[in-house]
Amino acid sequence: MEGEINEGSVPSYYREVHQALSSRADERVQMDVFHRLLSRTDLSLTLQNQIKEQIDDVNGFLSKVSLYKALALIALAQQGKQPSPKLLENCIQEFPKPQLGEPKDLQCLRLQVAQQNPLLISVTLANLLGKDAIQVELIPEKKGLFLKHVEYQITSERFKMSVYRRYSDFDVFHELLLQRYAYRMVPALPPKRALKGVLTSMSEREFIEGRRRGLARFLNLVARHPLFSEDELVKTFLTFSGSDVQTKLRDAFKKMGDEFMTCRHATQAKDYLPADIQSLFSASRELIRNVHTSFQKLRDRADRMAERSKENSTDLLVLGKELGVLGLDSSPVPALDLSGSSWADLRHSLHSLSGEFSLLAEKAAQQGKREEDEVVEKLSLFLDLLQSYRDLCERHEKGVLHEHQRALQKYSVMKRQMMSAAVQPKEQVEQLESRIVQENAIQTMELRNYFSLFCAHQETQLVFAYLPLTSHILGAFVSSHVQGHREMGQGWSNLHAKLTGLFSSSNGLQSPPLSPR
Repeated sequence: MEGEINEGSVPSYYREVHQALSSRADERVQMDVFHRLLSRTDLSLTLQNQIKEQIDDVNGFLSKVSLYKALALIALAQQGKQPSPKLLENCIQEFPKPQLGEPKDLQCLRLQVAQQNPLLISVTLANLLGKDAIQVELIPEKKGLFLKHVEYQITSERFKMSVYRRYSDFDVFHELLLQRYAYRMVPALPPKRALKGVLTSMSEREFIEGRRRGLARFLNLVARHPLFSEDELVKTFLTFSGSDVQTKLRDAFKKMGDEFMTCRHATQAKDYLPADIQSLFSASRELIRNVHTSFQKLRDRADRMAERSKENSTDLLVLGKELGVLGLDSSPVPALDLSGSSWADLRHSLHSLSGEFSLLAEKAAQQGKREEDEVVEKLSLFLDLLQSYRDLCERHEKGVLHEHQRALQKYSVMKRQMMSAAVQPKEQVEQLESRIVQENAIQTMELRNYFSLFCAHQETQLVFAYLPLTSHILGAFVSSHVQGHREMGQGWSNLHAKLTGLFSSSNGLQSPPLSPR
């Protein structure tokens, strides 16, 4: 196709654009320059990507003919047509002119230093996981049998230090983080306490352990977030070793305010958003909702499998214990027949088997622990992230959009009243001042609405950066079961050999069939 497009078959505008974008020493056009040209159009990201896919570049450069083809596709797309090589065949005699402005104004695209679009974040799963690793350990108070208050030791690999926090510290930190980053994925905290009168003392301890795990997931997601990780609130929470961290956090927040007030792109967010941002947002939200639902089912099944491994450990331990009890029974065996002496020898052999079952129980417990730590916990971390995204979407719809619509409605009512009522000059001035205040508020709400979409688009990219965690989780799941089955198989094989030796003793007993014949 490109062979049919040449210098003489394109409008002069094409040649002028090429001269503006290429250098004197090289007639090729850098792909970065072309991308900046494409971003100047009013085309949606979907159409821009379709055009990019149909353009051939070599080592990051477009040939002159490839640029001509791209300009034709841009023009067709601007006319509302689907850009495709087939359409170009019909335009070979008369290529349409794209709406890009004066060619001389395009020279700045070549001269300006390539800058990253602030809407796009360049981050990988390895980058995120490498930002920090937070350990949260439980330190119970010495007083009292029932742990009404517990303290947590927080250790940050990044800051190389440990601090001590209570749940109330987490609560204040979470509240301030949500106020500062209302348009970001702020993970939820695990519940502070369990329902009264429902949990037994054992399940109470399990609840506290579950809360510790939840707090660790919360901190790791926060500490690995590209923005949160550099925020003063996060640094204070992870490093301040004074006695009143809550006051320190509140003071830090007062100096900063919310993200809209401090982000340099906040008031220009609309300019960076693609034309089809609403449809992109809706499609991403639906996809992530489906992923969340599936991962919930995966986590629940993995949790059940881990519990079964732990239950299997308990059953094996009880089985071995009962065999030990039988072996330690010193009751005399009545001399009823020849089997009497056989039982005396047999029960002694049974006692020696209890240790083998204890080893099997230990291996099953280790298997359950591996599944819990390496599979269930990673699934739970990813679910916490997905849930925080869904919470963000709800805040956007119920918060920013609702407030914006309410402000517009209020302003509309006030405007109708001013137009219908006969007011005195003083009252007119007061209403004019009120109108100015109201218009400023509406303008701010509109800017916040666009900034909320800007942030939501970035957070969507962050969720997709975490999606490769799926392969890590599946790998850990398979590896855990391979190791578990290998260790359990070795344990059962050892028990099989020992049983064979015990039942082939000198008393003439035949070894029972240990496998189906």
